[in-house]
Amino acid sequence: MIKRFFSSLRHLQHENPLGLPRSGTPPELPRRLRGLPEKRKIRDVRKVIAVSSAKGGVGKSTIAVNLALAFSRKGHRTGILDTDIFGPSVPTLLNLSGEPRLSSNNQLVPLTNYGVKAMSMGFLVHEQAPVVWRGLMVMKALQQLLHEVDWGGLDVLVLDLPPGTGDTQLTITQQITLDGAIIVSTPQDIALKDAVKGIAMFRKVDVPILGMVQNMSVFTCPQCNHSTHIFGSEGVVRECSKHGIDFLGDVPLHASICDDADRGKPTVVAEPTSSRGEVFVAMANAVGAKIGL
Repeated sequence: MIKRFFSSLRHLQHENPLGLPRSGTPPELPRRLRGLPEKRKIRDVRKVIAVSSAKGGVGKSTIAVNLALAFSRKGHRTGILDTDIFGPSVPTLLNLSGEPRLSSNNQLVPLTNYGVKAMSMGFLVHEQAPVVWRGLMVMKALQQLLHEVDWGGLDVLVLDLPPGTGDTQLTITQQITLDGAIIVSTPQDIALKDAVKGIAMFRKVDVPILGMVQNMSVFTCPQCNHSTHIFGSEGVVRECSKHGIDFLGDVPLHASICDDADRGKPTVVAEPTSSRGEVFVAMANAVGAKIGL
């Protein structure tokens, strides 16, 4: 199975990556003639949304998986694609393991749990094996995850993007027709600085920003019920107002969300009627309305 990712790669042409000045203004050529990939839809998938954070450690994957599960609970045929080649989280979050089988047309068949189809690099390598690849190999693997998976018909596919604004994000936004992007951040300034970079990236590549999610917003002591804003308060709300972006929801810092994720039974499955579960359902309702789901 892994040998699929080691096919030969053609030489990639890069146009002036350092942005050095050039004499004259070159004519505007079609994307194909400029060596840029043509955007296309993922086969048998109606809607595709990306969940991004730009900053690592803010709970993006947990948000993405719970959002996918909330879509599924609403009756939508839902899938999630883990595009983090180096640190995949979806297998753990959905309690899935094993090597995907191949379909009759030699495409990867997603694994399924809780009614959500999933594909991840984590299914193709051992859990403790590092992926020690250079950029071109990573991009080839990503392209195969994007275009060589047999989803079997989906209403919505959630892409769980890795942190940052680099090769993976650029490849996805250049090759895939995205219906929108969601940006996840904690309220603290150090996370928001990177979230703002994510906003700029998606706008630069003409991907609609569906809104921002504020994660780990407040901690309520289970003993005395006193609430503390450990990472600050209203930071994401402030940035949404500043950049003209919709605020999609406030997810609290709660031990159950972490515990549920670690045992592979996310909040929407473990506690669907809790206040925490309802946040994700409301988020799915808002996003679904925006993309016409």
